[in-house]
Amino acid sequence: MINNLIPNPDTIQVSWIYFQILLLLTTPIHFFFMNAVLGSAGIASYLHFKKDEKAKKLAHHIAIFLPLAVAFAVNFGVAPLLFAQVLYGQFLYTSSVLMAVFWISIIAILIIAYYLAYYYDFSFEKLGEKGKWIILLSFVLFIIIAYFFTNNMLLMLLPETFPKWFKNMGGTILASSDRVFLPKYFHNLAGAMAIGGLFVALISCFKSKKDKEIADYGKEVGLKTFFYFTLINIEFGLWQFLTIPGSIRRGLIGGSTSGTVVFVIALLSILLALVFSWKKNLKLTAIFGLTALLFMSFVRDFVRQGYLKDYFSPSSLKVVNDYSPLVFFLVIFLIGIFVAYWLIKKAIEAFN
Repeated sequence: MINNLIPNPDTIQVSWIYFQILLLLTTPIHFFFMNAVLGSAGIASYLHFKKDEKAKKLAHHIAIFLPLAVAFAVNFGVAPLLFAQVLYGQFLYTSSVLMAVFWISIIAILIIAYYLAYYYDFSFEKLGEKGKWIILLSFVLFIIIAYFFTNNMLLMLLPETFPKWFKNMGGTILASSDRVFLPKYFHNLAGAMAIGGLFVALISCFKSKKDKEIADYGKEVGLKTFFYFTLINIEFGLWQFLTIPGSIRRGLIGGSTSGTVVFVIALLSILLALVFSWKKNLKLTAIFGLTALLFMSFVRDFVRQGYLKDYFSPSSLKVVNDYSPLVFFLVIFLIGIFVAYWLIKKAIEAFN
């Protein structure tokens, strides 16, 4: 019955390894901006509720960058989602249908949250004290989006739950009752707050010439947020590690050479990022923090393949050997990277 609910995978133009590499390379970029959005919105909410003028100024500075971060998160989310659909489409499409009501609602929720972020930015002074409720609502909406995304990314890994569709065809099935869900969700939220802190520390550098006091304050707030939420997230990560299937867990601690190497590098990067954030070294904190994000996304892919190994392996996908779509994509992709670099460079020049 389970296999009947899993559609046959589509054929692909080139070897699955090309799509796997592209998935692994684009996912961390999306994760960074996605986490930066949620985390910086949370930090701005906290700052705006403080009865402190310096905190309000930093909240205003975050407000300027928040809509940009949302735009980057959405646009850089397209590529990894498409590559995930190419490799695991039969599972991702099915899980999306099972929770269709909540999945499609993300569009409306994101539009509202995005609008509120823009409103908070462009009307910051005019809003006054009302602004704290605007950014808080936007933050809560981003948390809700994270809740639904976490559900779908877990639900697609649980084909044994797909037969629930026969008892509930209304598109309201979630994976939140699975024992992995809570640690996974809290791990995502705490990680987002940590990366949000790093994002705030980095964008505060743009204030170094115009307002050094706010730049230093933003760096301090960002690094402290990164440090403490990373510490908290280690607990959630351990909780999640203990709830995933034993076979996957063993693969990360010696059962698989590649899985273990990636996992160890991720853990070492996290520890080094903690050390340097405590020492208030922003450059090295960013280097090791982003390295940790990169390798944790690799760990995530290892876990996904471990969950689905009894049902499917990307290496089993049929190939029709037509390289032209891949070449066309790579050309457009490189042009896009150049344009994004140019836009970021111009934005940095405008803020300096």
